[in-house]
Amino acid sequence: MTDLPPQGAFGPNGTPDAAPGIRILAQFTRDLSFENPHAPESMRAANPQPQVDVGVELSARGRPDGYFDVELKLSARATRETEAVFHVELVYAGLFHLVGVPENDIQPVLMVECPRYLFPFARRIMIDMVGEGGFPWFTLEPIDFAGVYASRRDSIGAPPPGLA
Repeated sequence: MTDLPPQGAFGPNGTPDAAPGIRILAQFTRDLSFENPHAPESMRAANPQPQVDVGVELSARGRPDGYFDVELKLSARATRETEAVFHVELVYAGLFHLVGVPENDIQPVLMVECPRYLFPFARRIMIDMVGEGGFPWFTLEPIDFAGVYASRRDSIGAPPPGLA
């Protein structure tokens, strides 16, 4: 990673390339929590399968240096009847530089395309945490970020929360 902002890409004839693009400058775990409140009793093989509820939150904000900080918050809460089995929560983030993206496309890029880059890494961390917590692997299905963005935009009639 460099401390200097990119000067732009150039095409084969030396002219500036105006094609829009996304540069991922960094990816990192901002926060990670795993709770296993009733271990080892909750991990017995004779217990019925727990119900797992997965949550997704997105946020993005501009920075003074012109880059964008995008956060993907994933959570999984497993319960069996009324008892908590496990709870894992991850905030996985990335530092992005948008090149040549028109102003009216910045929000969808930040809330759809950037999370698509982050998700496979966040997914792996979530699955590993549950496995390391002593539970069988669970499946975290791919997320339709375009659908999440569209439903939030339609439900509030404005930009999704978290975009500052």
